[in-house]
Amino acid sequence: MRRWLTGAGLVALIGAAAMVYAVPSTSAGEAAAVETAPVAGVRSSGATAADDPTAKSSADPVLSGKRRITIVRVGSFESGLSLLDGGRLTEVDDDRGRQVFVPTPLGSGEYLIKAYYGGGTGKPVCWQAHNPGNSQPLFVRGAACRADDPAQRFVVAAVPAGGPREYLISNRWAYLRDSERSGLILEELGDAPPVSSFRFNDVGPAPRRR
Repeated sequence: MRRWLTGAGLVALIGAAAMVYAVPSTSAGEAAAVETAPVAGVRSSGATAADDPTAKSSADPVLSGKRRITIVRVGSFESGLSLLDGGRLTEVDDDRGRQVFVPTPLGSGEYLIKAYYGGGTGKPVCWQAHNPGNSQPLFVRGAACRADDPAQRFVVAAVPAGGPREYLISNRWAYLRDSERSGLILEELGDAPPVSSFRFNDVGPAPRRR
């Protein structure tokens, strides 16, 4: 049975898993895992809140729920994330779908990620983890926003020693990553090569109706 973690429990999971998996400064696609320092250090005796990647994340204005952003996978070429109409989260190099996002904090490092059309127009839909079945990988699709739905509560954690506003995105045990065969998927660290990281770009105030 699949188990799920959020908040502090997730931070501990990242620290343990990262002894096997590396988070590169640029996406490694399907590259082999290499041993490295922890993705997110597990707090030791005397550690401060500054050592917690969720604490670092929550201090960023782009995660306040008051700013709209675009999201680009680190290492991608001229592509940004887009939630396609009636479809899934993918990478595009044109203006298709909803490419403006507002991460709205729910506490404990979790966020509703609301998706809008360009400029932040229209009623938002939210990211939702979806299991298509038939042994296919999990992916993100759009759904009516519900803060109490665990499938919509995404954890955003800063990448230690990463670039400006570089984050990991996950839902319960599954991390958002690029797959050469399947595009953007959600996959558990225990089953996956190094996870992808994402750059959050501030593009202005969030829509008043959110």
